[in-house]
Amino acid sequence: MKILIGDIGNTLTKICLVNKKSVITKEYNIETVKINNEKNLIKFFKPIFRVGIKEKILFSSVVPKAYQEINKFLKTKKYQVYEIKKLPLKNIIKIKIDNYNQLGSDRIANAIGAYSLFRKNCLVIDFGTATTFDIVRNPGVYEGGVIAPGVKLSIINLNRFTAALPMFNLKTNSKTFGKNTKDALNAGFLWGYQGLINNIIKKIKTSFNCNFKIILTGGYSKTFSKIINNNSTIEPNITIKGIMHIYKNLIT
Repeated sequence: MKILIGDIGNTLTKICLVNKKSVITKEYNIETVKINNEKNLIKFFKPIFRVGIKEKILFSSVVPKAYQEINKFLKTKKYQVYEIKKLPLKNIIKIKIDNYNQLGSDRIANAIGAYSLFRKNCLVIDFGTATTFDIVRNPGVYEGGVIAPGVKLSIINLNRFTAALPMFNLKTNSKTFGKNTKDALNAGFLWGYQGLINNIIKKIKTSFNCNFKIILTGGYSKTFSKIINNNSTIEPNITIKGIMHIYKNLIT
């Protein structure tokens, strides 16, 4: 039987089937806003239930209402549902922050996923609804991080709250400046975020006086991996890998 794990994000919820070798065999995605009634959940989970899954299911979630809906639904199907922050994570990572309750589950999963893969100082940059930077150091200590505006959300909001600025798709072949509105926007976002990312990485390295393995995940990983000043590794499933590591160590 497969293990079912998932990440409930602000924009998208990703649910994966994982085999006993910790390999993702199938991935299912649903917009988080659609997790609002039983009808949608029945339709979404129907092909998943056909596969045959273990009774214990683990999620990370930054959307409490969506998690509550999924939890309630899966309990009616006799599954035991867990959220990662309800587990004794201190057994696999030391978390050194001011307020544990304010720390997003996805950020914890990113840190655990990164350290379990590389076993060295890691900085995970996640291009999600927000752009987050999470720091984990040897020997498995989560040190906190940085939260910046998300690229896509910033583009959408700029279009929404201005009368004349259009939507556009971010491209890497941007000139330093534009001679039309879309090129000007592209240059602003591409080089603006490049500067933001490089500056935050530099400040984190200086603060700890050490180097970090830079790991990129989320929608704009490939875009910025080409233009930031640091060598980086793209790990599109780093959050899921972190959740799987938690499952294997704290549930099974």
